[in-house]
Amino acid sequence: MSSFRTERRARGGLVLALAVFAVMSRGAAQQAPATEVYLSPLAIERGKVTIGSWVNISNSPGYDNQPGFLPDSRAILFSSQRDGKQMDIYRYDIERERVTQVTNTPEGEYSPTMTPDGRTFSVIRVEADSTQRLWRFDLDGSNPRLVLADVKPVGYHAWIDANQLALYILGGAGVPATLQIADTRTGQARVAASSIGRSVLVRPGKGTVSHMTTMPAPRMLREFDPGSGATSPLVAPVEGSQDCAWLPDGRLIMARGRTIHMWTPGTDAWAEVATLNAALDAGPGSSPAIDSITRMAVSPDGRWLAFVAEPRTSSSGQ
Repeated sequence: MSSFRTERRARGGLVLALAVFAVMSRGAAQQAPATEVYLSPLAIERGKVTIGSWVNISNSPGYDNQPGFLPDSRAILFSSQRDGKQMDIYRYDIERERVTQVTNTPEGEYSPTMTPDGRTFSVIRVEADSTQRLWRFDLDGSNPRLVLADVKPVGYHAWIDANQLALYILGGAGVPATLQIADTRTGQARVAASSIGRSVLVRPGKGTVSHMTTMPAPRMLREFDPGSGATSPLVAPVEGSQDCAWLPDGRLIMARGRTIHMWTPGTDAWAEVATLNAALDAGPGSSPAIDSITRMAVSPDGRWLAFVAEPRTSSSGQ
């Protein structure tokens, strides 16, 4: 594995950095930020969201990212680079507090996502020739097979139902990334939106696809209905943020820095939920100090929040 390909677009003073995966040679070390995956208990009661103390569940010096919960909310899949090798998929079991390796292949696997059948998971696989396509594995990491042979390069994905997917398809030089809706029965995909950000999600209870448009300005979180083909605005995103997560009750969270914000449908303002500050020298058993939060995932039962951040050191500021 080699370094990430990064697409940057400056908009109104904001530089939107999008990490995308590329392979230059099989087995080469990949350069990526030393992010970690953290887990915190989450309470959702009477419209109030409470985030408890968090722990580092990946605990590896390499790149750990893209957490996703299993349907029973008892485990998390995430992508991880360990021992200077390519990206593989790992699993963290919450009750046992244990990490196990799931995939072990010459290729790199990213963004593990449970499929609607609950028996397999899908990944973005960076193949030996740098092709990025969607693959599926059994839960034990066996039986890899292509999901969409002719749709590429895929950056991120979300399952709408058993046959339809929402895909973030990378653009090329001067060509923006697009939201595409693919059907596994035909193997084809159609463009639904252009100039989008990386956070492509299925809205709970609705089956619509939320995404962020970056052009034309200003940025806007939007909702696409795969049935009707209609697109409608949701809310302007938190300034400086690009990653979202839906709560089971239909509210949306985003983070800026170490502060998590929440949007309630029907409103046009974000409310602060929590700021995850922790002292560098707080001692054993305390929440670890972190830098800015990026990706987040909420468990299906609403009891857990997984998020990605870089560990904060004395040199990374307060």
